[in-house]
Amino acid sequence: MQRSTGLLLVTVLGLTATACGSGEPAPSSAGGAKAVTITVACQPAKSAPKERQAWDDDVAAFMKANPGVTVKSTDQQPCFDPKTFGPKLAGGQMETVFVVPVTNYDDVIGKGQALDVTQYTGAVKNWNDLRPDVRELVTKDGKVYGVPNVHYGVGLVYNRALFTKAGLDPSSPPKTWAEVREAAKKIAGLGPGFVGYGEYSGGNTGGWHFTQAIYGRGGAILTPDNKKAAFNSPEGKAVLQNLHDMRWVDNSMGNKLLVGWESLMMAMGSGKVGMMLGAPDVVTDVVNKFKGNVADYGITAFPEAKASLSGGEAFMINPKATPEEAKAGMAWIDFRFNTVGKGRFDFARGKSIGNPVGVPDNAVYGDSPTGQAIQADRVKNASLPVENYQPYVDAAATIPPKAEPVHAQELYAILDVAMSGVLSRKDASADQLLADAETKANSMLAAKG
Repeated sequence: MQRSTGLLLVTVLGLTATACGSGEPAPSSAGGAKAVTITVACQPAKSAPKERQAWDDDVAAFMKANPGVTVKSTDQQPCFDPKTFGPKLAGGQMETVFVVPVTNYDDVIGKGQALDVTQYTGAVKNWNDLRPDVRELVTKDGKVYGVPNVHYGVGLVYNRALFTKAGLDPSSPPKTWAEVREAAKKIAGLGPGFVGYGEYSGGNTGGWHFTQAIYGRGGAILTPDNKKAAFNSPEGKAVLQNLHDMRWVDNSMGNKLLVGWESLMMAMGSGKVGMMLGAPDVVTDVVNKFKGNVADYGITAFPEAKASLSGGEAFMINPKATPEEAKAGMAWIDFRFNTVGKGRFDFARGKSIGNPVGVPDNAVYGDSPTGQAIQADRVKNASLPVENYQPYVDAAATIPPKAEPVHAQELYAILDVAMSGVLSRKDASADQLLADAETKANSMLAAKG
């Protein structure tokens, strides 16, 4: 559950003026004269050897540029695991530099589990080009506790090759849920193993996608004061009833319950799933991690969207870090994740190792000079046609964003049950599932105060 007012496809070419950050600048050697070792999260897994090598190359280049700093990587993927995150933080096992999803910002900051890095923001040279609304999310009482890394909105990811095979026009993807349903039936009709529309049912991902779907229909998860559940509503019922009918009336969703985040990504990568809800980075993950064909995937607007779930993640620094470790950690974040043409924004390298360059998968810099430079470089080095994503880009500028609810992970776990219910039982009652979930959610919210 990681990921805005929209992603704009900017094609402005040329040089950009780099904004200066505020706070204490990073020294030329992040560790100064004193040797320092930091641990950093998110090294690509061994199953993605080219991406892992690129990461390791960046680590080596960073250490060469910062004598005295040693970087040790951990390769937990995905970077954030809701099952291990809390215990890892509480047990003092978290890396010096770690990832936090937007749903957990307030909790982590409120518990003192992230370092106040206000004095170190100068280490991120393009700090002032980061979107102000995104920076505000990691700021509390005027103090900064992280560096925004990802910001996104949700759309409909689809397999263009399957659309063609099923007699559908891949350049005219569905705009309504009725059109999604019809397209899903045609794709499922291609034969055994083909799934028209994929959806999650557990691992907190079912509730996450329920939230995406109810937001799109104009509904809400919580009341405005965040004290009561609001999903037991006509919009909530429409979400579950639509899934129930696609599963049991149309037989267009397959018969396998997809629980964790990776399960639907793997299915999409197999080339037999037609559509799913997701942000643009789904394409990157499907291709890089799950061997999908780089040319097959497109992204379009969320069907009938009245709002779109937005989300993201930030890098934070362990509160136990020494000043030297904090400086080195912030310098690493700048080097690997915030430098035009380098690290994750080295699109030329990405293209050379087969990454699907061209996906508008991050709006953290928006339309700032840095954002324009990043997008221009992305288009210049695109390895797949950017027009595949133009419907998403166009819509993202007009669909209002809506943030994930407070206590999101707990709510998602509760809503998993409702999602699993309609996808596993033909006789499941959407009304009863929502009522049960509402009772559990209200009890949880009351306990949280």
